[in-house]
Amino acid sequence: MNQNNKQEMKAGDSNRITREYFDSLLIEMRHMDAVIPSTEIELYGELFSTPIMTAALSHLENCRTDGAVGMAKGALAANTLMWTGMGEDEELEKISATGAKVVKIIKPHSDNSVIFKKIEIAEKLGVTALGMDIDHAFNNKGQYDNVLGLPMSPKTFDEIKSFIEATKLPFIIKGVLSVQDALKCVEAGARGIVVSHHHGIMDYALPPLMILPDIVKAVDQRMPVFVDCGIASGYDAFKALALGASAVCVGRALMGPLAEEGAEGVHRKITELTQELSGVMARTCSADIHHIDPSLIRRL
Repeated sequence: MNQNNKQEMKAGDSNRITREYFDSLLIEMRHMDAVIPSTEIELYGELFSTPIMTAALSHLENCRTDGAVGMAKGALAANTLMWTGMGEDEELEKISATGAKVVKIIKPHSDNSVIFKKIEIAEKLGVTALGMDIDHAFNNKGQYDNVLGLPMSPKTFDEIKSFIEATKLPFIIKGVLSVQDALKCVEAGARGIVVSHHHGIMDYALPPLMILPDIVKAVDQRMPVFVDCGIASGYDAFKALALGASAVCVGRALMGPLAEEGAEGVHRKITELTQELSGVMARTCSADIHHIDPSLIRRL
């Protein structure tokens, strides 16, 4: 590979572009009439202490033997939602047994019967919500994806609607990065979307916060709009909330604490991020997460 190609790959790194976009957003301070802020949030009939949730991570056993259970216990201690991705049914059973409130995200398996079965199992295990990771259908060569030997495929609007109608639980679509897909999710009856590029699954993908205001405007409060990819601090969370996100998902920032300290590390890190968020809210006259003025955010 020549030097030009190396530079092109670096230039197209969506994770780097996303980080740079986060850092280009500055925050105006406001002090008069400020109050101690509340970070509480209600989602799907449950009250949580923070809008900072875990991301829908998979294969956490590579991080720590009890990784998935540790993440769930940490989320429970922090009183926040624990999202989980690809994993065996037995793992979901162990996660649910911790008492954590869980969102189960299912891959777009080519065989729809696999999806319907996973929906059924998630319901029986008492998850708070479930959904689908629609951006994992293709590989970077334009062929159907294959994840650990499991074939994937893109889903039509009618298929998505059939999954949503197969459960009474809130169904969330993850991997939305356009107004077009967001509106289709609304029409299909989804109860939430995650604005995400799946940690840079495609080069030159829009930073989630760049498209977020357009998506929030299009959705028009008809469902929660979550954001993941690159949330690494309370400041990042604040910027996402100010631009219209209902809550944010944190992934890699929790993996180090999980590996080192297990559930205690996850709890500690979420608490630290929430405290940092609260600090920014206090210095911007943001009384709660529903009253963060978008005009606080300025682009460098």
